[in-house]
Amino acid sequence: MPEGHSVHRLARQLEDVFAGQPLRVSSPQGRFAAGAALLDGRELLSARAHGKQLFARFDGGNVLRIHLGLYGAFSFGGDETFRGASSIGAPRRIGEREAYDDGASAGYDGPPAPVGQVRARLVSVHGWADLRGPSACEVLTEAEADAVRARLGPDPLAPGAPAAGRDDFIRRIGSTSTTIAVALMSQSLIAGVGNIYRAESLFRAGLDPWTRGRDVPAAQLSALWEDLCSLMADGVRDGHIITTRPAHRSDRQAPVWPEHAYYTYQRQGLACLVCTTPIRLADLAARKLYWCPACQATPGAA
Repeated sequence: MPEGHSVHRLARQLEDVFAGQPLRVSSPQGRFAAGAALLDGRELLSARAHGKQLFARFDGGNVLRIHLGLYGAFSFGGDETFRGASSIGAPRRIGEREAYDDGASAGYDGPPAPVGQVRARLVSVHGWADLRGPSACEVLTEAEADAVRARLGPDPLAPGAPAAGRDDFIRRIGSTSTTIAVALMSQSLIAGVGNIYRAESLFRAGLDPWTRGRDVPAAQLSALWEDLCSLMADGVRDGHIITTRPAHRSDRQAPVWPEHAYYTYQRQGLACLVCTTPIRLADLAARKLYWCPACQATPGAA
């Protein structure tokens, strides 16, 4: 599932290539036909992400809400004015790296015929975007969209972070009796963190994944929040996730995928880059959890 940084990049790209233009909106697959009819011919005003959810505002008071889920992805194409990633969404390889098109489509005269199950297609004079496989794609009113956002926790990539959202994060996580590992994956407690950022931020903080949220000191929660803000902002900037510090990477050209991009994620059985203890893997709340039992041991534990 794409993590929050990918959805923020997607929102930025949609706004860059479509904002201020009337769009032709359709549903080649047919499952979004009614919603597409509400947006067809309308101007895209803005596109914003909150965690893993994307909200695209159109004139007329309608908001397109998209949650990519496990399999959702956008593909893009167009003329020489239509630049950016050619594909953003569900990770196709480790690191959630995006596919790029570094040039214009020669002789562009409109979008190609839809390929596969295209839930929604957005078309401007200069280019197109196809959405496939989302878990949610619906048209909401502004009030309904606000209600969805209100149910989400603070976003480490929100404007003004890390100051914005810090107190809310500490309050929400610090009041839960669930484990910190489960809490970080709850979008109602913190929006945008997925399995990679969860595992890697807990390692960087030296936190035992099984520590209850309410047992983590506020100062440590504050540091965890700031680190997540920094890591995820790097992901927005770079288009991929790298969580290791330079001292723990290979001498070869960095990053080396996947050996030295992460401390724990998908490194089960391999030596910890810091202490050489084998990285462990467990199933927790139907998701895979990766951690180092030495670097993330609870102080005083046997």
